[in-house]
Formats: sequence, C-alpha cells, structure tokens
Amino acid sequence: MAGNTFGKAFKLTTYGESHGKAIGGIIDGCPAGLEIDFEFIQHDMDRRKPGQSKITTQRKESDEAEFFSGIFKGKATGTPISFQIQNKDHKSRDYDHIKSIYRPNHADFTYDKKYGNRDYRGGGRSSARETACRVVAGNIAKQLLSPVQVSAYVSAVGKLELTKSYSELDLSQTEKNLVRCPDGAMAEKMEALIKKTRKKGDTVGGKITCVMKNVPVGLGEPVFDKLHAQLGKAMLSINAVKGFEYGSGFAGTKMNGSAHNDLFKEDGTTESNHSGGIQGGISNGMDIYFTVAFKPVATLMQKQKTINDKGETVEMQGKGRHDPCVVPRAVPIVEAMAALVLADFSLLKKTDRI
Repeated sequence: MAGNTFGKAFKLTTYGESHGKAIGGIIDGCPAGLEIDFEFIQHDMDRRKPGQSKITTQRKESDEAEFFSGIFKGKATGTPISFQIQNKDHKSRDYDHIKSIYRPNHADFTYDKKYGNRDYRGGGRSSARETACRVVAGNIAKQLLSPVQVSAYVSAVGKLELTKSYSELDLSQTEKNLVRCPDGAMAEKMEALIKKTRKKGDTVGGKITCVMKNVPVGLGEPVFDKLHAQLGKAMLSINAVKGFEYGSGFAGTKMNGSAHNDLFKEDGTTESNHSGGIQGGISNGMDIYFTVAFKPVATLMQKQKTINDKGETVEMQGKGRHDPCVVPRAVPIVEAMAALVLADFSLLKKTDRI
C-alpha cells in the first residue's frame, strides 16, 4: 500500500489498523532543540479519543502515545521521532457479520477489489482510528509553529448551521460543550439532533471551520504546491471528508470582482479577507480560514440492502460502537492536518532566499 506519508520537509508516516495491536507513526524533519510538551500532546489526544462523551462512540481508549526515539531530555534531537498508541478496547467480534459483506458507502468494497483482501475488523487501515497518529504529529507541528494559532470548531451539524463568521464568535467557548461549537445555544440544538439521530439508529454529517492566526507572509509554493491546494489535500485525506472551501469559497462566485477584491491598506493588510489569507497560493499575513464538510458515518444501526463478495444482494445491520456524528471528535484532526501543512511550508520557506 502506497501513500502512507504526508509532507516534504516535515514528514509523517503512519502505520497500523483499527483492531491491530497498535497504531503509530514516524515524524521526520522535526528540527533539533524543539522542546516537546507532552501534556499538550495528550490534551489534543483526549479531544479526539473515543468514549469521551455520550454523543461519541463508546469504545474506551486512553490514546496515550509512547515515544521511542527522536526525543532526549524533553527536546527533539533532529532524528526521526517514532511513537506508538496501543489498541486496548477493540471488539473484533462486532464485525464478524460483515466479513463477506460490503457496507454501503464504506471502503469495504474498494479495498477488497484493489488489494484482493481486507481487514473487516473496524475497517482495518481505512478506519478513522488512524487519525490519532495525525493528532500526535500535528500537535508537535503546533509547538514548532508557535506563535501561530490553529483553532477549529464545529460550524454545522446536519441542517443546523452557524450564520456568524469566525470573527463574530468567541472561540474560547469551543471546548465548553460536547459538540465543540463556540455558540452555546446552537451547541445545545446540535447535541439534541445528534442524540435524536442516534436513537433512530442513523447518522448525521456536519462542517468544521478552521482559523489560523499569526501566519507569516510567504508560506506556500506558487504553482503545484499552493498553500490552499495542500490544505485541501490534507483535509480531503481525513476520513469522511467530502468538501473543502477557503476564504469566500463558493459564495465568492456570486460576487462581482469589485466587491470581492481585498483592497490593501498602507501597512500591507487588507480591508476585507475574501481571499482567506492566501494570494497566488502564498500566505499574505491575514487570517487563513476554511471549512471542511463531513458526510454522515457510513455504518448504521438500521437494516440496509447491500451485496456480499459474491455479488449477491443481502441485508445487513451495523453492530458495535460507532459515532452518530464524527464532527465533534474531528475538530483536533482538522487542526492537526492544518498544522502539518504549515509546519512543512515553514521549513521549506527557509530555502526561499538568502
């Protein structure tokens, strides 16, 4: 299987399956001397881990990363940083009923046809369990990027969507509720919708908005490796993501250029920020903001018609523990992938000129 590495200068390679003994990763390119805050890493891991609330999967994992190399006396040595996260609460028997059945809208069918076999236990390598590794590396990237701030929040669940922009919200309120929405009143409605959906054995999708502040001018390469192109790739690599837009996004298509252009001030900042902090594929020093769309989880607790590996029509129903909505747990994943992109471009920028 190819494609397990992300980044050029700051690289992450992940390994492992949902129901294997462990998952883990290797970070290559972290500069020597960076002080590693292990409590900060665990903070983000706790935000992503399963079983954290009544609106997430009830699989119980401590998700504590054990580091084996690349760190000495609390500082990065400049050599590859390797880490591992144990899988302790996997119940593989919950998946015995689908070992020859393809779940609709899941990776079961494509994995089987591509590789000639698949690990049906929790989805194997296709499971979102792999994203725990991204959060470890992304948090180290956050520490490397300081004082850049990367903050994400849930902006929609189903048809419930915030109408306020990120600048009108108090993002310090994001972690004050189970949904991770900085608007308390909307968060209550979203939580109620998730609970109602779960009772029906169904799932619901949503959106996450991410904001990056204090990003310096000059990150990104202007042709194939544009900053927004790499951010898009990073977000679309996350399980269940179906869409990405930055700045004015699709709404910008309804505007005239005279209204859409970001006019400059004398200090180099702009009066508006429809460009989302990126011009010509390069950061311009303004806030970078984007929104990521997540589909409803594919595994339902309802009966559905599907096919088996013989091409026969069968009926199936999900079992076990699954998220009715992934967006609350995906907030730190979005932050992590955004930080990995910025860390990569930050190191590459050092080669721009003397």
